[in-house]
Amino acid sequence: MTAPNVLIVEDDPALRTLVMRSLQQNGFNVRPAGSAPEMWNIMTELPVDVVVLDIMLPGTNGLDLCRQIRQKSDVPIIFVSAKAAEVDRVVGLELGADDYLTKPFDTRELIARIRAILRRGRMDRQHEGGGRREAHFDGWTINFPRREVTSPTNAVVDLTGAEFDLLASFIDNPQRVIARERLIELSRTRLGDSSDRSVDVLISRLRRKLSHKGGKAPIVTVRGIGYMFSAEVERV
Repeated sequence: MTAPNVLIVEDDPALRTLVMRSLQQNGFNVRPAGSAPEMWNIMTELPVDVVVLDIMLPGTNGLDLCRQIRQKSDVPIIFVSAKAAEVDRVVGLELGADDYLTKPFDTRELIARIRAILRRGRMDRQHEGGGRREAHFDGWTINFPRREVTSPTNAVVDLTGAEFDLLASFIDNPQRVIARERLIELSRTRLGDSSDRSVDVLISRLRRKLSHKGGKAPIVTVRGIGYMFSAEVERV
């Protein structure tokens, strides 16, 4: 199996070297970048499996880079930042990041999170040959092999990897109340502890993207427990 390509975008040379060596020792191919131009050069040269992106970068910051990457690619993004406030994590996730790690961090935890994201991707590809092909609800279509969501007007709705995984978890458990902790397990994400707002952020984003012509998305909050997908689901 080919070693995964990890792109590290970090302006601190010492930290960049430390992370790079640790990842290399654990079997990853690593390309380091210290700025936005270096990052774009690498992304045009080779396929990247995961981007580890610092927020406080010279020139174009990590938040803006995340927004720009999401316009072109759904490559998994892990933010690393010295900003530990919940609002910073929420902003990062709102922009489409798949995970958020606060500095200083143990490189073993970063490696575990990278592996979790890659493992999620492998499981998604395995589903392409399995029984889940399509699902329909309220005029919407979910194509699992293509990881594509189409609205009742046949418009393709852009979802991040974490958003699609969360929607797939709802589709597999329609009209059932699911606890927040269970949603994290089902969607195979690593978005922090269930006590933070990570799941709530994803739910909010899904609701917004699944709203159609003023209608509400079929995701109901069950106070004190979790969420329920209220629509009837037809599987093909």
